[in-house]
Amino acid sequence: MTATADETRGTPHGTAPTPLSVLDLVTVGAGRTATDALRTSVAIARLAESRGYHRYWVAEHHSMPGVASSSPAVILAHLAAHTTRIRLGSGGVMLPNHAPLVIAEQFGTLEAMAPGRVDLGLGRAPGTDGATAAALRRTDSLNEGADDFPQQLAELVRFLDDDFPDGHPYRRIHAVPGPIQATSPGGVQSPHRPPVWLLGSSGFSARLAGSLGLPFAFAHHFSAQNTIPALDLYRESFRPSATLDEPYALIGVSALATKDEKEARRQVKAAALSMIRLRTGRPGLVPTPEEAEAYEFSPMERDFADSWNANVIHGTPDEVRSGLDDLHKRTGADELMITGNAHGGDVRLRSYELIANAYGLPTT
Repeated sequence: MTATADETRGTPHGTAPTPLSVLDLVTVGAGRTATDALRTSVAIARLAESRGYHRYWVAEHHSMPGVASSSPAVILAHLAAHTTRIRLGSGGVMLPNHAPLVIAEQFGTLEAMAPGRVDLGLGRAPGTDGATAAALRRTDSLNEGADDFPQQLAELVRFLDDDFPDGHPYRRIHAVPGPIQATSPGGVQSPHRPPVWLLGSSGFSARLAGSLGLPFAFAHHFSAQNTIPALDLYRESFRPSATLDEPYALIGVSALATKDEKEARRQVKAAALSMIRLRTGRPGLVPTPEEAEAYEFSPMERDFADSWNANVIHGTPDEVRSGLDDLHKRTGADELMITGNAHGGDVRLRSYELIANAYGLPTT
């Protein structure tokens, strides 16, 4: 049993040039709690579903106070209970942090909760620093090389499809919920299994996704200089598979729309300060715009903030729409997955609504 192209491809709505989707880091602002952040995620997911966004993914991160998305499968189960149609998935689960059987069980359970609308996006990076990765994996040996990830991926897919060959040590081990239930007396097989996506910020996963005929998601929002080379490599490497007969690539995009351009600049300045603190070993909650305005940036920090925000499409709804349109033209991406980082959940929620309005997305 494999996923199909119909479960991968989206349909553009309104005047959007390509399907629009949402990437959520479940960000926690100063003065807010993780409970507040998760309530915002539910509100954004419900808005996204009602306005024609195609899918809603949650990213795995660890040991970051301002990012409450350490357990994507748990959050996705919560979102599944509050939505009915939108696709839900991981953007992504960091495969080296977990035993493949555990991921197969988690996403088999999610598929049983929300049949036909669960995506399994997989990444090769740890989603954190080396020490935290070692704590997650219970080992000081962090294997993320070219030989390990494809092997882990192949094992995971075998568990999802329950098709280890005779003689394999895992032949009699089954991921449940999963296909084994259909072979039990009176068993009925679900017609779906979560489509596997590969995520990346360089050429490694692009080439692997292409060679396996899998859909590919590229992290443009923090690796913009590599976007077009990676997409070119993916398309050049692509081989048709049971999942896809031609390439399908989405890119993650940082975008924030506000009614006023000045307010957008205030919001992204605070998000940039949060990133500066993370990159310099001082991770914390996302600061308020007022804190960012009062903060004295060093020349090096100012350069970093300017460089970071140059890759964030922000401004009025019309400015954001124009920026997204231009990015689509430059990259030829099959889907744009928008992540809107700001201190306040209300700002993030309103941004997705303004972008939907700018493209005339339907209201259901």
